[in-house]
Amino acid sequence: MKNFALIGVGGYIAPRHMKAIKDTGNVLVAAVDKSDSVGIMDSYFPGASFFTEFERFDRHVEKLSREDAGREVHYVSICSPNYLHDAHIRFALRTRAHAICEKPVVLNPWNIAALAEIEAESGYRVNTILQLRLHPSIVALKKSVDEQVKKDPRKMYDVDLTYLTSRGCWYHISWKGDDQKSGGVVTNIGVHFFDMLAYIFGPVKENIAHIRNGDTAAGYLELEHARVRWFLSVNGAYLPAAAEKEGKTTYRAINVDGEAFEFSGGFTDLHTESYRQILAGRGFGLDQVRESIRIVHTFRQMSPLGAKGEFHPFCTKVEQPLVTDPYRPEKATFAGTAGGA
Repeated sequence: MKNFALIGVGGYIAPRHMKAIKDTGNVLVAAVDKSDSVGIMDSYFPGASFFTEFERFDRHVEKLSREDAGREVHYVSICSPNYLHDAHIRFALRTRAHAICEKPVVLNPWNIAALAEIEAESGYRVNTILQLRLHPSIVALKKSVDEQVKKDPRKMYDVDLTYLTSRGCWYHISWKGDDQKSGGVVTNIGVHFFDMLAYIFGPVKENIAHIRNGDTAAGYLELEHARVRWFLSVNGAYLPAAAEKEGKTTYRAINVDGEAFEFSGGFTDLHTESYRQILAGRGFGLDQVRESIRIVHTFRQMSPLGAKGEFHPFCTKVEQPLVTDPYRPEKATFAGTAGGA
């Protein structure tokens, strides 16, 4: 049995981590969150020490490691806001524990290089949650693609990725709506999809931005074996009519060579399976996340083109400001509607 500490226990994703800790036969001994609305802990580990100040949590974890044999923390699970992941991974390694970090593990490619040095010095490992790689449908698709590419090394697939998940006004007020803290929509809700695509179809050869604003990101990727048009949004106004009619607030679709690829189910226990793999020494480390972090970072640096070239059909729904003066946010250059009007 291993002892865990959890950073960000009041967040949306934390219950999946607590469930994974419990389902794998381990125990949560300490948790921290600046919010004290953490009653969900009673469903999993009511005996875990809880802190609202990181400094006191830090002190407690260090004392456990130094003074309380058998209670030392072996793993630190990190569910904090994206921009704090780097610092909290460093905390884990400094306290002689392995890190299990939610995606994105960091916001910028150079952060990975720095963490890799600290990881090597400490002797402890940084793991990240890339649960889509463990999804049975994704595993089957990768196997199929690998077999086809082996037969025809020049094989190129045409892929459309569409993901919409409606969010209310709170989203834009929270840290998730701050690009400096979340990395924007492309990072916050997209990074695991880009990891999945690069994992299946190979590394990026071309990366183009079509739309980037506070609630939507869209672009084109040419991978080694796929041409990908993609569209991500937290704006419910862009949901397809059929989804709205059914009262759905989320729409997820992937088409591969014109055929729908279904993977809407099978997500329930993927965090638990991720923990099983990590505990067995088969977790996804820093090397595995480099390509997806590079994709989203590069996208954030580009000027969007609007609906030009190989754009996703949903781009025509969006009016996109292409250039904004950061010192005069009311002054912007628009491309009109993405459809070119």
